[in-house]
Amino acid sequence: MLKIIIPPIESYDEENNEFIYSKEQVLELEHSLIAISKWESKWRKPFLSSEKNSQETIDYIKCMTLNKVSDIIYGCLSNDNLEEINDYINEPMTATTINHTNTKGGRREIITSELIYYWMIALSIPFECQKWHLNKLLTLIQVCNIKNSPPKKMSRREVMQRNKAINEARRIKMKTGG
Repeated sequence: MLKIIIPPIESYDEENNEFIYSKEQVLELEHSLIAISKWESKWRKPFLSSEKNSQETIDYIKCMTLNKVSDIIYGCLSNDNLEEINDYINEPMTATTINHTNTKGGRREIITSELIYYWMIALSIPFECQKWHLNKLLTLIQVCNIKNSPPKKMSRREVMQRNKAINEARRIKMKTGG
C-alpha cells in the first residue's frame, strides 16, 4: 500500500464566491486487480494495454483509493505525487524473477481484468489475492504457469553432452580409460 500525505489546502471557489479550506489528508492507495476492474468497468477499455489521458489517470487513482477522502484532493496532487504513484504502480513487489528468453513470439493477447480473474480460477489462486499489488499477482500467475507446464525436452545435442559428462565422471570415479 502507498500512503501519500496531502498538506492542508486553501482554495477559492469562484462559482460560490468563497474560500475552501481542507485539513491534511492521507491517500491510501493499492494498485490491485480490484482497482483495475473498477476502472475498466467505467472506461470500457483494457487498463494494461491502453494509453491514458490525465482524466483517466486521476480516475484510476480514485479507483486505487482505499480510504474516504474529499474529491478536491485529487486535483491537488503534485507532479511529484503523480510520479510517486507511477513508480509504485511499476514496482515488481516481489523478489521473484522470471527468465523470458524461451518464450515464443506471436500475437500478444489483450489483458483485461476478466482475463486475470480467469487465470486465477484456472490456476486455483484464491480470490483474496485480488487485493495484492497487481505486479505481485501477475508474477504468481507466471510462476504457476511455469510450474504447471511439462518439462522442456532436451535436444539430441544436449542429451549427448549430458551423457558425455556422465561417462567422463564414471571414468574418473572407476579410474578406467574407457
